[in-house]
Amino acid sequence: MKKSKWLSHPWLSGLLAISWLLLQHTMAPVHLISAMMIGVVVPRLLHDFLSEVAPIRFAPVPRLMAVVLWDIVRSNFTVARLVLGPMSRPQPAWVTVPLTLRNPTAISLLAKIITTTPGTVSCTIDEPRRHILVHALDCSDPVQIAINIKARYERPLMAIYELHRKETGEGQ
Repeated sequence: MKKSKWLSHPWLSGLLAISWLLLQHTMAPVHLISAMMIGVVVPRLLHDFLSEVAPIRFAPVPRLMAVVLWDIVRSNFTVARLVLGPMSRPQPAWVTVPLTLRNPTAISLLAKIITTTPGTVSCTIDEPRRHILVHALDCSDPVQIAINIKARYERPLMAIYELHRKETGEGQ
């Protein structure tokens, strides 16, 4: 069954309509109509540029969010200590993180999570070689950093996007 191209991204349509109404600070009929038109027309114009929405499982999302928030808070203190500490000697390093993920949205989220966490920046997603190149501000063991990224972020993303069984062939 083929989806209607007009409402192929209903969440985006709703988000655009709500955003328009919030920007207008009014629920006047003219703005309600404008919000509905924007919510329908803009996703339709962008339809060819937007990827299909992948089915996700919401149960693992809160755990991943908690892990990411905890890592951001903890990393802020670590980076502050490194930068402000008079005797600190950071050991910057490039870390290659091999990817098991195949879903472009999940890979993009992984790169964003890495970059959002202070002290690390995802620099390149190498699709042919299937890895992400990450710069770490302080890294004495690049292999352990890659293992931590895979365990703390990639594995939960695989659970959210239900990719673990499909892509690795496990459970078949």
